Amino acid sequence: MSAPLGGDRLALDITADAQAELEVTTATATIALRGPTTAPATYDVRITLGENASLNWLPQPLISTRGSTVHQTYDVELAPTSRLLLREEQLLGRTAEPPGHLSTRLTVRREGQLLLDQHTAYGERAPAWDGPAVLGSHRATGQLLFVDPGLATGSQPLLIGADPAQGCAVLAPLAHGPALLATAVAPTPSRLRHLLDTALAHLTALQE
Repeated sequence: MSAPLGGDRLALDITADAQAELEVTTATATIALRGPTTAPATYDVRITLGENASLNWLPQPLISTRGSTVHQTYDVELAPTSRLLLREEQLLGRTAEPPGHLSTRLTVRREGQLLLDQHTAYGERAPAWDGPAVLGSHRATGQLLFVDPGLATGSQPLLIGADPAQGCAVLAPLAHGPALLATAVAPTPSRLRHLLDTALAHLTALQE
């Protein structure tokens, strides 16, 4: 969808009650545009999962275009027996285009306890976002979060992708799991999806 535009306030609430199984995706990428005002746009997603509920959150990428400003948040509340698979992908600019400003925050609580609180900022006004310690030359980034009460996470992170020029991902357990987080950077959206799909295949193998 061609939104959010500057000044938009978008919000999405998803609740899966006990025993429910949901999968949410989008037909196309979400394109953040400048719009008629310089005010930032907000895109807030609130997710609540009940006992033994399951949600696969698998939207298409969010594209940050020149001149746009978007603040995106995810606020997730999990029951101790619920299961979550959450993928988010960001593309910084279209072909040969610099990005706007994109900030995202992902906060996940399980049984009231903080599991993950992560904030990222890219593009205009974000210091050193394209430096070697952040994205470098890559313009696609994303992550895959998997929370499952039956997950055997292990203790060692896994590096996915041996060629830094083609991007890489790290799959690591979270301290207050059972949860694994894959974080990836890549030069293209297709390469980013490949890295995240590889991480997902590893997660699937852990459950077998």
